[in-house]
Parts: sequence; C-alpha cells; structure tokens
Amino acid sequence: MRTGKELIAASKEFACENRLRSWAEVLFTIVLAGVFLVATALTFIPSWGHIIMSIAAGLTYMRIFVIYHDYQHRAILQRSQVAEWLMKLVGIYMLAPETIWKRTHEHHHNNNSKLTISGIGSYPTVSKERFKSLTKSERRIYLINRHPLTILLGYFTLFTYWLNLKSFVQSPSKHMDSLASLLLHWGMGFATYYYLGFEAFILVWWLPFFIAFSMGSYLFYSQHNFPGAKFRENKDWSYDNAALASTSFMKMNPIMHWFTADIAYHHVHHLNSRIPFYRLREAMKSMPELKNVAKTSLSPVDMWKCFRLKVWDPEKEEMITLRQM
Repeated sequence: MRTGKELIAASKEFACENRLRSWAEVLFTIVLAGVFLVATALTFIPSWGHIIMSIAAGLTYMRIFVIYHDYQHRAILQRSQVAEWLMKLVGIYMLAPETIWKRTHEHHHNNNSKLTISGIGSYPTVSKERFKSLTKSERRIYLINRHPLTILLGYFTLFTYWLNLKSFVQSPSKHMDSLASLLLHWGMGFATYYYLGFEAFILVWWLPFFIAFSMGSYLFYSQHNFPGAKFRENKDWSYDNAALASTSFMKMNPIMHWFTADIAYHHVHHLNSRIPFYRLREAMKSMPELKNVAKTSLSPVDMWKCFRLKVWDPEKEEMITLRQM
C-alpha cells in the first residue's frame, strides 16, 4: 500500500475537472434552489407542500455550499472571472465570505487532527491531561464549543457569529466582506418578513438556511470527531495519515450523496482537496488505500456516538467521553 508523498501523487490523476460538467453542476444547483424557493412561496400549494419545498431548498443550499467550498480549494472553475464573481456572491449569501472562510479552512486542512484548543477552522480537541489542566472557565468554553446544540445551531453559532460577526469585530479592515455578508443576509431576511409576512420569512428564508447550516456544521464535526478517529501532537503528525486515520467516510443514501455533493468522501477530499467533488467517488473506487477507513452515518445512534466524544486519551489511542474521564 502506498503512503505519504507516493499516495498523494497517485491521487493527482483525479484532480482534473471537466469544465463543462463543473458549470453544469453549479448552474443547475443554483437554479434548482431558486425553483424550490419560488415553490415555497406559491399560494396555491398546500401548507405541507410549502414545508417540503422549504426543506428541499435547505438541502440544495447545502449542495451549493459544498460546491463553493470546492471552488475555494481551486478544484473547479479556476481562471474564470465569471466564476470568481459568482462565487464571491455565493460566499456572501451563504454567510461564508471568501476572506475568513479561505483562511480558516486552509488552516483546518493543514492542521487536521492536531490537538489544539484554538479551534481555528475546526472544533477544538485537547488531550485528557490538557483538559484537566484547564481552568473552569476554559473547560466551560471548550465544552460549549463541542456541545450538540452549538453544532446544530450552526446558523447562529458558526456562520453568523464565528465566521462573520467575530471576524469583523476583531479585524474590520480585513473582513469587510463579513460585514457585507451580515448586512445582505439579514437585510434580505427582514425584507422577506416585511413584504411577505412571518410564514414566508420562516419557510422561504429561515428554515432553508437553518437546515443547510445545521447539517453542514454536523457533517464538519462528525467527519473528524467519530469513534476511531486519531489525533496527534505536531511531532507525530502527517498529512496523509490525518486524511485516512482522522477523517471519516459518511454512509448516506444516493439522494443525500447528491444533496451533499459527495462531501461524504471526506477522507479522499482531505488527501487531495484539488479533486472535484464529482470525482471523489471515482478516486475512492480506484485507489485501494482509500477503501478501508472509519465510517459513520446520519443515524441517531451514530450521531449520539459522535456527540459523546469530548477529549483525546493518548493511552487508549481514542476519543473518550466525560464519563470515561
């Protein structure tokens, strides 16, 4: 089995996009989200139909976000001014403006599975001994950051507060696009409420974003915090091992694979982030080294197992719960 630079080099075969397909995927997904939103607002559709369309819009938003994330990794549509401006707008609309997203997410990829309390670009993870040495206040903040409600309320905690409000307040000159994102996003939300009413605000605006950001936050958490995940100190860390031993494959049905733009193949993405989302499955199928990885799912049982994990135990070589502490 290949490892290290040899394995990463072998993955480069798949880091090549089909330009026509990339544009087709982007435009079709954006148009589909628009169709679902319009259908949500149509008066002749029954109430249960509005709810279904709103949920579908939220799932499609999640797909848009993953495609935007692919663009920021330079996996698709590079050297296109049209794509550049389109994706800037997508980032602002989706509360993930380019400046803060690119910086923190690149940090995440370059430090995946390293033990850290900072949580830059990811959820903080410390060892058992480090946790015991924290002050009460530090422990409280650490546990709040990893709390299920913090993750499931990602619309407010991760996207509104952390990516935008906090980044702008800490460095206004660097993060003007964070301010633009907040003003545009919540301004459009208010306009929806003012002109279309409370029900439209909930179904056309709030619920789709809530679904997309809740699922996105959980996927991001569980694909690096799952039973079997390995964490390392800097001296023992390697890029390829972090991808294969510290990143999961998310089991999903075909419909959810489509809505999440194959982000379930997350270990493949972490091995080589230049692989377009629509080639991740192909890479896993073709490279035997990518097949034997830890798996999790969106089932309530698996979600509970992931949420329980709090700190890294270096002696047991596994994440443990507070009760196990």
